[in-house]
Amino acid sequence: MSNELNQYMKDARFPQVQDDEIDLRELFAVIWQGKWLIIAITAVFAIASVAFAILQPNIYKSEALLAPASEEQGGGLSALASQFGGLASLAGVNLGAKGGTDKTQLAIEVLKSRQFTSEFIQKHNILADLMAVKEWDRENDKLIYDEDDYIEVTNTWVRDVKPPFKPVPSMQEAYKEFSKIIVVNKDKESGMVTISIEHLSPTVAQQWVTWLIQDINKVMKERDVAEAHRSTEFLNKQIALTNVADIKTVLYKLIEEQAKTIMFAEVRDEYVFKTIDPALAPEEKAKPKRALICVLGTMLGGMLGLMLVLVRHFMRKE
Repeated sequence: MSNELNQYMKDARFPQVQDDEIDLRELFAVIWQGKWLIIAITAVFAIASVAFAILQPNIYKSEALLAPASEEQGGGLSALASQFGGLASLAGVNLGAKGGTDKTQLAIEVLKSRQFTSEFIQKHNILADLMAVKEWDRENDKLIYDEDDYIEVTNTWVRDVKPPFKPVPSMQEAYKEFSKIIVVNKDKESGMVTISIEHLSPTVAQQWVTWLIQDINKVMKERDVAEAHRSTEFLNKQIALTNVADIKTVLYKLIEEQAKTIMFAEVRDEYVFKTIDPALAPEEKAKPKRALICVLGTMLGGMLGLMLVLVRHFMRKE
C-alpha cells in the first residue's frame, strides 16, 4: 500500500517532466524516421543554391574618396553679414544671419537628384550601359548587351514593355536603376565624402565615378558663378539708387566678394570636392558572395525539410 502511495505521489509531482521526456523522444524519433526526406530536401536546396550562385554575374565596385573644397568660400560674406547686416538692410539687401548653406551637403543632394542624374546619363550616353548590359567580356574588356532589349549594331531599343513604358527607357526608369548602383556617403566626423558605383564592368564603374566628380564640380561651379553675376547686377543697381556713403561702401564690399567667388570658380576645377583617392578599376568583385549564398540556401533547405517532417507527423497524429 505504501509503495503504491509513493508512486502516486511521485507521478503527481513530476508529470510534466515525464511528458517532456516522452515528447522529446517522440520528436527525435520522428526526425530520425524522416531523415531521408530532410536529407533530400536539403540536397535539392544545396544544389539549387550552388547553381544560383554560379549563374550570378560578378559585380565590381569602384569608389573615390573626396574632401570638401568649399569651406574657403563664404568667409568674407559671413564677416560682412556680422558687421554691416543692419546697414545693408536699409538699402534692401539681406546678407543673412548665417554663413549660408552647407555647399558640401548641397552638392551631395544635387548629385542624387533626378535632374542631375538624367543630365549625366544623356550627356555621357550611358543609357544602354545602364539598362541593357547582360555580361562583361573580361578578355576584350567589352560589354555584351541583352539582344531582347537592345541591339548594339543599330543602336536600337527593342524592349517588349506595356504602356506607359516604351522600348526606349525613360529618364524615370533610368534614374531608378542608377539609384540602385550609386552610393554617396559623408563621414560625420571627418567630413570626407565617398562616391561609389557598382557595375558588371570594373572599367565602366571607374569611368562613371570619375565623370560624376567632374560633373558635380562643374555644375556647382556654374551655379555659383551665375548667382554671383546676378548678385553683382543687383548690387550695382542698389548703388545707383542710394546716396548714403556708408551703404555704398558695404555694397562695394559685397561686389568684391562676388568677384572673389567668380575668380575662385574660374581658377579651380575641383570646386566643391577635392579628390583624395581617385577611383580605380577594381580587380576583385564586390559581389555576389557565392559561399554565403550556398550556406544560406543549404540551411534553408534543412530547416524546410525538418518543418515538413514535423508538420506531416502531427497532422497524421491528429
